[in-house]
Amino acid sequence: MTGTGGVGVRARWAVSALFFANGLVVGSWAPKLPAMMGRLDIDESVAGLLVLALGIGSICLMPVFGALVARRGSAHAVKLAAVLFAPSLIWISLAPTVWAVAGAVLVFGGLIGGMDVAMNANAVAVERARRRAIMSSCHGFWSLGGLGGAGAGGLAIQSLGELTHAVVVTLIVAAILALAFPRLMHDSPSGEQKHQPLRLPRTPLPYLIGVMALTSMIPEGAILDWAAVYLQREMGAPLALAGWGFAACAGTMAVMRFLGDEIRRRHGAVRTLRISTVIAMAGLALAALAPSPGAAIAGFGLAGIGIANMVPIAFSAAGNVPGLAHGVGLSVVTTMGYSGILLAPGTIGFLAERMSFSVIYLGLSLLLLVPLLLSRLARTADFDGGH
Repeated sequence: MTGTGGVGVRARWAVSALFFANGLVVGSWAPKLPAMMGRLDIDESVAGLLVLALGIGSICLMPVFGALVARRGSAHAVKLAAVLFAPSLIWISLAPTVWAVAGAVLVFGGLIGGMDVAMNANAVAVERARRRAIMSSCHGFWSLGGLGGAGAGGLAIQSLGELTHAVVVTLIVAAILALAFPRLMHDSPSGEQKHQPLRLPRTPLPYLIGVMALTSMIPEGAILDWAAVYLQREMGAPLALAGWGFAACAGTMAVMRFLGDEIRRRHGAVRTLRISTVIAMAGLALAALAPSPGAAIAGFGLAGIGIANMVPIAFSAAGNVPGLAHGVGLSVVTTMGYSGILLAPGTIGFLAERMSFSVIYLGLSLLLLVPLLLSRLARTADFDGGH
């Protein structure tokens, strides 16, 4: 593994570029969904099943790529995932029937998940080599890519058409990969790790960190999918204002992710996680109890400040569990964490038929007591203790 210095800096920017490219494609998928609904003449319930297929594919391939990281190293795994993932939007655009689209989306979701595990593992490898936290800013680059893809995607689809938009995104991603691949950190698993049997970890630590990631990601999914509905239906906000609930959260999350590594270096992973969790709890409680839409939006923005660095810290901690190949630990934690974003929207929709969103967001604030109580487990994310 390369140490600090010029190569370490190049590797740090290379993995950041992969996060940006992944976010760009995932963000470009968001405006593609309504265009696809029009092309295939499908309703919301069928579109909902396509989104579910994406999530199922993601969770299925995460452990496979975790095993590949453990056997061959994260650079090998992330290159394979990225090359297969880059043209995914083209196959989805060309798929002629609902079933063909469902198959393409299932594979697309799987490759998103596979690339996610591998690029997070590569970020952990760079962190280890440089002995500096970079995970939060990597997730910041993902947020930037996501905002860019979602923001420009609708306009591009409208002016260029669905297929041309997919080709343009693919060409941009291909250019990013061509620049990033030669500069990636190449981490080779030790001989001992290579020959370890690939089974689920027997130590409870990765599963507990997974619970921490899961409970940190559920509120993020709840804001992404339901903040606009809450603001419109319960707070009486106009549609133009309702979208600002998630926008406020996404904006503060992106900013805090770029600041997060420095905050973590100064205060340590455990303390940063605790402060972040308390801020997220306060933000969700403010959104739940807000007297006006403006105050609720401010609450979602405050929640974003807190949520921003909780998951990156959990992923760093998972990649550094002592005695465990970091691909295996990461695949457990990413699978558990992302299942929160997959399962939360449907569960919250079911609950919302029986209680107000105000009560739900207050309940989510209390759910964050779980990562607060488990916060000591984040100490493996620090680089000054020779773990």
